[in-house]
Amino acid sequence: MTYYGALDFGASSGRMMLGWIEDGKFQLQEVHRFENGMVKKDGELCWEFDRIFREVKIALKKCKEIGKMPSYVGVDTWGVDFVLLDKDDNVVGNTVGYRDHRTDGMDDEVYKIISLEDLYARTGIQKAIFNTIYQLMAVKTKHPEYLDKAETLLYVPDYFHFLLTGQKVNEYTEATTGQLINAASCEYDWELIDRLGYPRRIFQKLVMPGTKLGHIRPELAEEIGYDFEVVVPCTHDTGSAVLSVPANDDDFVYISSGTWSLMGVERKTADTSAKSCALNFTNEGGYDHRFRYLKNIMGLWMINSARHEVNDKYSFPQIVEMAEAEKDFPSRVDANDERFLSPDSMIGEIKKACEESGQKVPENFGQLATLIYTSLAECYAKTERELEEANGRSYSRIHIVGGGCNVDYLNRLTAKATGKEVHAGPNEGTAIGNITAQMLATGVFHSVEEARENIHESFGIKVYSSDGELISG
Repeated sequence: MTYYGALDFGASSGRMMLGWIEDGKFQLQEVHRFENGMVKKDGELCWEFDRIFREVKIALKKCKEIGKMPSYVGVDTWGVDFVLLDKDDNVVGNTVGYRDHRTDGMDDEVYKIISLEDLYARTGIQKAIFNTIYQLMAVKTKHPEYLDKAETLLYVPDYFHFLLTGQKVNEYTEATTGQLINAASCEYDWELIDRLGYPRRIFQKLVMPGTKLGHIRPELAEEIGYDFEVVVPCTHDTGSAVLSVPANDDDFVYISSGTWSLMGVERKTADTSAKSCALNFTNEGGYDHRFRYLKNIMGLWMINSARHEVNDKYSFPQIVEMAEAEKDFPSRVDANDERFLSPDSMIGEIKKACEESGQKVPENFGQLATLIYTSLAECYAKTERELEEANGRSYSRIHIVGGGCNVDYLNRLTAKATGKEVHAGPNEGTAIGNITAQMLATGVFHSVEEARENIHESFGIKVYSSDGELISG
């Protein structure tokens, strides 16, 4: 049996998943899971990459303990964040995360050099204040000495691939999230980079999903007790999640539902038009040079944050039960408002938004939860209409993949709000997509279509009618 490993790191948790084919079906097993999140360091919100790599080694050792050592492994993570290394491969500065406020005002600094409209026409990437282009401007403005020292920029999954193999590359799907890749050439936009004053030397060779980086460092193989080869997946987690969507036609919209909700369609070409810019859609890289034409929506970050504020005293099933009990609560907020990106208190910010708009303020956690879920569903409906407007066509259904597809209440709300059939599953879409890219690279599957057909047959998919009723699964 050939096993494949997905090191799948999200903003709130990380996991090691094993995948293999048995009796023609895609099998998946969780080996290790750990909490993730940003911590304050020197006044900045930072990732704990040293701790995460210790968890990686624990996960790899567990694979040996259960007798399922992977022959191939790949890493996927969130987008935009990066690590700078000096000439001795030491980390330069802090490993700052995208929710930190260092990028406040950096969009204005960038627009002194290139307008928002011209930037979109070149890159096709939507304006988000945490994009790599603004983070690098923050480094250049506040810590120019870091760029002087830096020899290498590695996006987060690239950094973990480097820790595993010693190889330095930038994977394409992740790099596109940074807003420095030209949408026409699918390469770094060197003219843009030069104008912004970012040193060319720090950017590494772009590689595509399916690239074999080679075997792990000998000392790591000795520590964990076996060797394996690293195969680069779609290292941006949404790229992996979209690869797992169990459909082969083009009559659907997808939602990769987790900390963020990424909602869009697959396209063969980017849309960098002024209309697309005005609608704030993004053209992120996908498998085999496909484009993920989508919008970033705040997602389950809101409910997760609110839950943490009450010391996680409610389980997610309890939260859904409380939300359904308060389903008639009328207030709504804009789930995509930047005020919810990194507030001191999510509960306080939601209440404040209700007060400012003259709406009823939630008085208990059930009302707060139903407000969040219904606001998300309405945001999905608005985005779905905009996708139809942008692409000049309608879509018959919505596929939800990722952990959020388990929230039955939100699935039903989404079906009702959009008036579309909703297909929910698989829930570990990102890990499945990660492993799928590895399987494509090693000949297990011969096409994306074959892989998606297998995923459809291997994992349970729930189907909801447009009025929110569960009709199968």
